[in-house]
Amino acid sequence: MRNTEVTIAGVHFKNPVTTASGTFGSGEEYSEFVDLGRLGAVTTKGVANVPWPGNPTPRVAEVYGGMLNAIGLQNPGIDVFLNRDVPFLKQFDTKIIVNVCGHSTEEYIDVVERLADAPVDLLEINISCPNVKEGGIAFGQDPKAVEAITRAVKEKAAQPVIMKLSPNVTDITEMARAAESGGADGLSLINTLTGMKIDINRRTFVLANKTGGMSGPAVHPIAVRMVYQTAQAVNIPIIGMGGVMTAEDAIEMILAGATMVSVGTANFLNPTATIDVIEGIERYMDRFGVEDIWELIGAVR
Repeated sequence: MRNTEVTIAGVHFKNPVTTASGTFGSGEEYSEFVDLGRLGAVTTKGVANVPWPGNPTPRVAEVYGGMLNAIGLQNPGIDVFLNRDVPFLKQFDTKIIVNVCGHSTEEYIDVVERLADAPVDLLEINISCPNVKEGGIAFGQDPKAVEAITRAVKEKAAQPVIMKLSPNVTDITEMARAAESGGADGLSLINTLTGMKIDINRRTFVLANKTGGMSGPAVHPIAVRMVYQTAQAVNIPIIGMGGVMTAEDAIEMILAGATMVSVGTANFLNPTATIDVIEGIERYMDRFGVEDIWELIGAVR
């Protein structure tokens, strides 16, 4: 009997597959296609302390090997999330990872404190948000800011804290170590890479925001490299993401050192991508006689 169960910060997941924040809503729209109870976890869209309207349109563009998005973390806020989304997700036998966003330390902490009594399992802190008090640079691009926001959130959080790292840095391991020093229980990586697309006929930017986050299969090799480097640098678990389209992509992440993997852009192409990845991992384990998923985690050195 093969074992696909993994553990992060004392939380047990039936398998190592979750959804990437922002690509699955809070699960309701995909529940017509996917039995959410088969997923290791559902990672929600970013939740802020108040509703965020997001960026002007157009804010999505298809590009070679993926897509650009500049949604701007549009979300209805923590009140709607607690009253609508959490009760919906609790119908299913799956863990709940809440992605938290904010423009200041105070905004993050406001959400974290509101979630303290909620029946959710992990908090994923999106530190790619612009820090308005520091002139708009993302929290995740300054190691001192990473450590400080991690420590501040950990002091108030009732659930384990996973820091979601930005790849738009010189050295991902520096940010990873900073999060670990701040007390993070785990890391998620990578978030999207900053990109741009120009319409040559209209001679203007395709996205109203000019730049957007690049995701999809083209970023996968970069994500695998960063997961591997980070796994060598820290002693806390990693949720790997970035261009995971197939079980093969997910297994690469796991071999590089990820304890779990998140499926993101693939959901837009294939609503059952998460289930396909889970079943593909199981077939791989059967094919190679792997009895326990832990035999694969970080197996490539």
